Amino acid sequence: MTDRPLTLMAVHAHPDDEATSTGGVLARYAAEGIRTVLVTCTDGGCGDGPGGIKPGEPGHDPAAVAKMRRQELETSSEVLKISDLETLDYADSGMIGWPSNEAPDSFWQTPVEVGAARLAELMRHYRPDVVVTYDENGFYGHPDHIQANRITMAALEIIDFTPKVYWTTMPHSGMQRFGEIMREFNEDMPEPDPAEAAALADIGLPDDQITTWVDTAAFSDQKFDSLAAHASQGENIFFLKMGKERFGDLMGLETFVRVKDTTGADVPETDLFAGLR
Repeated sequence: MTDRPLTLMAVHAHPDDEATSTGGVLARYAAEGIRTVLVTCTDGGCGDGPGGIKPGEPGHDPAAVAKMRRQELETSSEVLKISDLETLDYADSGMIGWPSNEAPDSFWQTPVEVGAARLAELMRHYRPDVVVTYDENGFYGHPDHIQANRITMAALEIIDFTPKVYWTTMPHSGMQRFGEIMREFNEDMPEPDPAEAAALADIGLPDDQITTWVDTAAFSDQKFDSLAAHASQGENIFFLKMGKERFGDLMGLETFVRVKDTTGADVPETDLFAGLR
């Protein structure tokens, strides 16, 4: 037997991603005494600058934005009681099709084996029992999310132990409810055209394909506060507009697909650590 604590590692692309899809599990498992490790792959330099200055606009300074977002990430990590924060500090690649995708130092342009080797070293150090990242499409097609999936899955192939591995997702029923609430808060929001509607319908999975449903309702206030810590990106974080009560109603459950497992725990499951304790 070992006295090493059970450990969760979440691999995310940007500062603030840790809060959106995994803020609840990070807070819940920290409260349960599990070691929580957050790996943030990029510096977030393609985020909004002070005053909402967008990338490519006059006055947008990626280095200054990255410094500001690192401070916000540290605050968010404190809110979620994350045990260990690790940053790979690759340059933010920006949204698909942006010129920053082609920057040689961007995460998107980093060879997968290079990023995987760095992440594997962290895995060997922390020896996580559970690893969480995005699916192969980065949930919605963001280059850095896709790359986070690629280096995570590659790193898992070169370490000498086998954690349970999960990809974040959302059930289609949850996506539908999210769309309804967005319209409630944005009455003038136009109906999406057929192509946009089809793309939105492809996000997430049918409810019966979700393997893991984790109740994080008791930690929704922490999750909200961790998102609020990323104040510089507030214009892009819709959830902050709804207030804590409505946020808790919508975001008190986090869902995943289990893609690697050695425990034989039955699915659907309600605990990322099912079969491990």
